[in-house]
Amino acid sequence: MIKVKEYRGHIRNWEVLCRELGVDTALSREARETEILVKAYEKWGCRMADHMHGMFAFALWDEEAQKLFCLRDQFGTKPFYYYETSDGRLLYGTTIRRIMEQSGFVKELNEEMLQLYLSLTYVAGEDTFFKGVKKLMPGRYLIWQDGKLTIERYWTPQFCPDESRSLEDWAEEIHETIREIMPEVKSAEETAESFLSGGVDSSYVLAMSDAQMTDSCGYDEARFDESGLALETAKILGRANSRCRITPEEYFAIVPYVMYHMEQPLGDASAIAFAIACRATAEHTKLCYSGEGADEFFGGYNMYRNAERYGDNLKTFYVGNTNIMKEDEKKKILKNYNEKVLPINLVKEIYEETEGLDPLTKMSNVDIQIWLEGDIYLNVDKMSTAAGLEIRMPLTDRRIFDIASRMPSRYKVNEEQNKVAFRTAAAKVLPEEIAFRKKLGFIVPIRIWMADDRYNQDVRAKFKSDMAAKFFNLDEINAILEDYIGGNSDNWRKVWTIYTFLVWYEEYFVKR
Repeated sequence: MIKVKEYRGHIRNWEVLCRELGVDTALSREARETEILVKAYEKWGCRMADHMHGMFAFALWDEEAQKLFCLRDQFGTKPFYYYETSDGRLLYGTTIRRIMEQSGFVKELNEEMLQLYLSLTYVAGEDTFFKGVKKLMPGRYLIWQDGKLTIERYWTPQFCPDESRSLEDWAEEIHETIREIMPEVKSAEETAESFLSGGVDSSYVLAMSDAQMTDSCGYDEARFDESGLALETAKILGRANSRCRITPEEYFAIVPYVMYHMEQPLGDASAIAFAIACRATAEHTKLCYSGEGADEFFGGYNMYRNAERYGDNLKTFYVGNTNIMKEDEKKKILKNYNEKVLPINLVKEIYEETEGLDPLTKMSNVDIQIWLEGDIYLNVDKMSTAAGLEIRMPLTDRRIFDIASRMPSRYKVNEEQNKVAFRTAAAKVLPEEIAFRKKLGFIVPIRIWMADDRYNQDVRAKFKSDMAAKFFNLDEINAILEDYIGGNSDNWRKVWTIYTFLVWYEEYFVKR
């Protein structure tokens, strides 16, 4: 007998699977997906995820074999953690707090993660800030049997550029694949809204969906506010728009809530705005679309246009989308610095996987395997769950990635534009001024707000606290802070990364 012990997610191709596995389509979603997991495991075993599209992480108990089988989807859209106790048991769950609640867990800080965090601003790789708690990484499954832990990889991003096709061919395949996927993302009886920024990804998802209400957030600071562009897009597509206005007071007040529900620190300033947007959206819907995935798959970041210039040097420094602090600076500010703990070590195997491929493909692969899982998907999952909102990401799909994996880099990025083929596809349903609009990137006015003494008092207090003195040389971090506040540097990201760690540490090791 197979029992589902843990499950979070949404199986997109459930209708196909129900027919193939003999599952009653009239069952409730929860019962239906539970039955799919059981029967898929019985039929395909460890290769069951090869037949599934969607977002999922789960644990199954095989009573007959006395075996635990845990699996995380190919891109890591849903989290999964595990912990081996001193008496030889395995604790596991889709949240760290679920593990912390179980007997045998010992809460200890894994201080080495701080060294990586100060560069990356998120928790990358399988280790976490809790000593002994590991992430099951994307595209892997875990087996626990007879007290022995085994982890295997069932899916790896692979790239094989096809030079025989034109830009229009690629755009047409993208468009037709999204058209195929969209009906699976939501059942006919469900009603969804759609997050909408000024960018092409969320605009394209909206245009291809039946969502009638869009949700945006904005600020009084005009140069950071995309909500006007979002409203313009919504009007063009004949959809309604709800705007959430974010104030600096609300932004700073919610930081402890975000760090607690994130379970690990996250120095992505947009995560705070996203948390506020999720809470506002959850007031009038329980299901919402979002456009994550296309930037990493199709070359959406402006820095990708430097790929050819970086060339082979990439493997010496490129560790993903963010690299805030270098090693010499971390040596100065940290009380405990370990020469062996380097961000580049996290990506060495990824570079080996893409040996011989072009620089853009290498950068993209690093971000797909490290940045997406550690920052983007973590943020989407944790903040939506905390708000009671379910988010589905149509563009994060193996069928979409399959196109990107075969597409030559020149159709992703050129001298004038990024996401070239993707934007060309979007232009089939969007005006060109929206499809080819310059990427803004969900920016937040934090660089202005945090320099303002009306809002930065908690930052100042934490930088001078006994808590900070456990980890940092106070003179050094306060010099960074004062340099930024005084307008002598634009080091707000360094300040914010240190601050978010301290807020998280207070939530988990001081308050609790």
